[in-house]
Amino acid sequence: MSQAANQTDPTPQAAPRRSARNPASPFAGVIDAVLVEEPVLYPFPGSISRTHAQAGWIWVCRDLCPDLIAADAVAEGRFGARDLDIVSREVLTRMKAGLDLVAGDPEKDRRLRAALGSTEARDALPTLMLALRSRALLAKAKAFGNAINTITDDNALGVALQSMPLQDPQLAALLFHASIGQVASPTRLVSGIIKRSGGATEAAVMRQGFTPVVDAILAHAQNQIHVLQPMGAFADIDLVCRSLERFHRLVRSLTGYIEFARGSRWSTALSAITKQVSDRIEPRLRDVVSDINLAMRRGREGHDRLDSDQILAAINGVYLMATVRDCRDSLALNTLFEQAWSQSGQALEQHLQRNLDLIRTHPDDVAIGARLDAGIKMAEVRFNPDYAETLRRARATAERRG
Repeated sequence: MSQAANQTDPTPQAAPRRSARNPASPFAGVIDAVLVEEPVLYPFPGSISRTHAQAGWIWVCRDLCPDLIAADAVAEGRFGARDLDIVSREVLTRMKAGLDLVAGDPEKDRRLRAALGSTEARDALPTLMLALRSRALLAKAKAFGNAINTITDDNALGVALQSMPLQDPQLAALLFHASIGQVASPTRLVSGIIKRSGGATEAAVMRQGFTPVVDAILAHAQNQIHVLQPMGAFADIDLVCRSLERFHRLVRSLTGYIEFARGSRWSTALSAITKQVSDRIEPRLRDVVSDINLAMRRGREGHDRLDSDQILAAINGVYLMATVRDCRDSLALNTLFEQAWSQSGQALEQHLQRNLDLIRTHPDDVAIGARLDAGIKMAEVRFNPDYAETLRRARATAERRG
């Protein structure tokens, strides 16, 4: 015990070893299924902030187990899940010893919090330990989530849900979070727990022990926020749209089926998360019409220069707007969306007609042709493929006549 106590002294080191670098994935990726990205507005029992896991991993590598986990191997990405499995029992023993050491000493506990960087990271250590101890179950939980996608019978789904350790809420929270990440249609899962609960109210769901399911869905919905950070012209719009669609499926699986009590923890979290997602989409939605105008308008003076970045921004904005249309029931953007949707349609039609007129008189103008191509692509998304095909034929006719 004396050796373990020495190993677990959480005092920050004056000169951190190389293991204090930022490894690609904390704990060699074995607990990735329960990690979530900042911002975390509401912590849930089944998920751990990647920032807190990273702090815990540095603590383990640097202060607890430098003799078990080679700093160079971690820094260079050569320390993998199999390597961690070999030493995991001793790692967990030292983590527990470290927590026991500070439990009765406020000063050592304060130093541990300082070493980890925050009180929240310190408080996440027990959950980290449980996730590491249950790493084999996390893999099975992911397989369970994939299996749910293939279950078509409601009774079979109910039996599968009962196989989860509902009598152990903390473990169930971790396992449900790992499984929800693989579930393509959360609605079916929520429908299954409602049938097992005998009612669609919060109280009925909680009474039957399915609180971890709702928590996990909320945690995954919240985990979409980090993808929806301020977006520039070079943002991965496909990733943004997929994240928004995922957010919509998760939120609608709850709001469309469960009767949330006003002011409850779940309804408060839903409102706050929805507001955060909407606030991140709103500025980009406001820019859609101006981006279309800037991208499609011909230069008024001097040489007509094509702005490829502006065209990309306009196309991305139209794709995002179309996704918002499909997901608006889960967002707080109805008024802004209706305005952007209407004005973008009018702007596109005007610019397309203007550029069709220009292509008749300048059939070989590369800039005008590129604007028309971009406009037709946006029209296909904003209107429909048939309208876009009509525009392509009109362009071909205009070029021939020109």
